[in-house]
Amino acid sequence: MFNPSLYKNKKCLIIGGGKSGISCAKLLSQKLKAEIIISDRQKIKSKFNCVTESNAINKIDEIDFAIKSPGVSNNNPLIKALKARKIKIFSEVEVAIAFSKTENIVMITGTNGKSTTTYLTYKIFDDYLRKSGKKAILCGNIGDPVSKEILKAKKDDWLIIEISSYQIEDSTYLKPKVAAILNITPDHIDHHGSFKKYIKAKFKIFSNMDKNSFLIINGDDKILKTIKKIKPKILKFSIRNQLSDIYIKKQKIFLKKDKKSFTPSNIPGEHNLLNQMAAILIASTFNIPAKSIQKTLDSFKGLEHRIEFVREFRGVKYINDSKGTNVDSTLIALKAIGKAKNIWLIMGGVHKNSPYSPLIPYIKKYVKKILTIGEAAPIIEKELGKYCEIINTCNIKNAVKATRSAQKGDIVLLSPACASFDQFKNFEDRGKKFKALVRRLK
Repeated sequence: MFNPSLYKNKKCLIIGGGKSGISCAKLLSQKLKAEIIISDRQKIKSKFNCVTESNAINKIDEIDFAIKSPGVSNNNPLIKALKARKIKIFSEVEVAIAFSKTENIVMITGTNGKSTTTYLTYKIFDDYLRKSGKKAILCGNIGDPVSKEILKAKKDDWLIIEISSYQIEDSTYLKPKVAAILNITPDHIDHHGSFKKYIKAKFKIFSNMDKNSFLIINGDDKILKTIKKIKPKILKFSIRNQLSDIYIKKQKIFLKKDKKSFTPSNIPGEHNLLNQMAAILIASTFNIPAKSIQKTLDSFKGLEHRIEFVREFRGVKYINDSKGTNVDSTLIALKAIGKAKNIWLIMGGVHKNSPYSPLIPYIKKYVKKILTIGEAAPIIEKELGKYCEIINTCNIKNAVKATRSAQKGDIVLLSPACASFDQFKNFEDRGKKFKALVRRLK
């Protein structure tokens, strides 16, 4: 556990100079008067002392504690050197929460659906709380880092945090009042080392929770079904089991606890029903009235870059699912929009060491052509080339250009099933560039 009182006026090494690293540096400088050194592979502009990783290793004996930014590999030479000297390493999230004035913390994780569920949960809480002069704060993997937002939360406010497996794994102590694990399928194997270690990281979210807290899980997920006999109270959402705490019946969402029903938001896909059930179940632990929840559901339009309609051009619909950074996410998108064999699927980027074979039944059923981009193109062609015509367009500009030959009634879907870092800053950058190219079609 990070105890701020032990680290006043100490020297801190922050590994990774991205948004979370810089935000954490500012927080520690302000609250603890800590001397900050930021290490990064690239040169960064900052008021703090910024050094390269190789130079940081030479300063390790001066360091009192370290902060590991999410995504920094455990095989990083700095991490290994710090561990060898038994210097404490904390996550940005864990450090930020140590300064929180509120214990009202919701953490949401899962392989897919995190951002949509976190944002919807935030909207439900914030729409309700603002009536009484309180607020919800959205942070973590969605929006700004926790360390940037934490001081804005007062005692009766709520923190709604999207948290990744990287951040959970790096934390020694997390204790949310409500945690949700939406689903678990293979992802980030390259970072964690194995699917088993990835699952272990996700399960760590509830390791410090007590009997007065709630763990929300997907009752249809075979991995999550193995969670039993833990301290927090388990609440389950399910499309298939009407004995769950929240379930679907006659196209309505039913909450068992209050015997209330909800009309789902008008956004496509079974996954969006699951996301909404999770958000409603989280809100029910705080006793937010059904009427208030329904009002938020009615206005909810989904997230940018997640099965987002962009434009119809010459009878062809263009959909941006740049947030589909893994195979399961692309599978979800195909299931959500697939009605006929009319989809031009744009796939590719940085390969994540997961097979593309789970897509085969949906490619055979719904996909007319695959347009590949980025580093993973040869792997995608090797695994899926038997089932569909594949054209290696190399980049997003060529892929959009190739769709000019699509016919009226076709759908162009960007759902890469890969990370974006070979050609883009992040998935948002990829999605925005795709949308800009689509809007320029004439």
